[in-house]
Amino acid sequence: MSTADAAGPADFTNVRMRAAQVGLFETPILHGQLIGTGDLLVELEAIIRARRAAEPGVARSNIGGWHSSTDMLAWGGPAAEKLGQLALNAAKRVSNFGNLDQGAVDWSMKMWANISPAGSLNMSHSHPGVLWAAVFYVAMGEPGPDGAHGGELFFEDPRFPLPLMRMAGFRMIGIDGQPQANERRWPTKAGDIVLFPAWLRHGVRPYYGASDRISIAMNIDVVQQA
Repeated sequence: MSTADAAGPADFTNVRMRAAQVGLFETPILHGQLIGTGDLLVELEAIIRARRAAEPGVARSNIGGWHSSTDMLAWGGPAAEKLGQLALNAAKRVSNFGNLDQGAVDWSMKMWANISPAGSLNMSHSHPGVLWAAVFYVAMGEPGPDGAHGGELFFEDPRFPLPLMRMAGFRMIGIDGQPQANERRWPTKAGDIVLFPAWLRHGVRPYYGASDRISIAMNIDVVQQA
């Protein structure tokens, strides 16, 4: 005969669960503000506008606007070199290579400029084949006549297609207690630099401003060791 049989039915009314929610598999994004950028922003804008006058540009994720070739470090002068070094320092800050000596890692970078007039955008995309991507904001443009601005950088949750295939409206609750959105729009201003994993899908919402929006993008990678 069990104890429950002898004493009557078991009582589970006081059974409770205590649980702590934690975040897992963090996606690091580094958002920085360059200090003392007055001359740097002026110089970069002048260099980029001069390049646009001399180069037709290429089509990548941009719809409308101008996208330079990816060799800006070759034609951007000391201003581009300074920006590239700052972005590289940021990438090093959030990178680890296991047992490999950090000083033995050879880094590589490609850089290009974007000029976005009203009506332009960048489709959702990723940067395959590299570790980090970064964007630096030279000029944000001005709001249009109706006050609209737009042009926000956005990131997509890479996990989102999985629950979407099961139930379109399903969302997981985050550690802030709110349903997690499948997209995050990232506020930026002139002088900001945003570094993120290159596999993270991102884009730029339509820009509605009255003057050009100017940014610089970078791909940051390492040279494979023999």
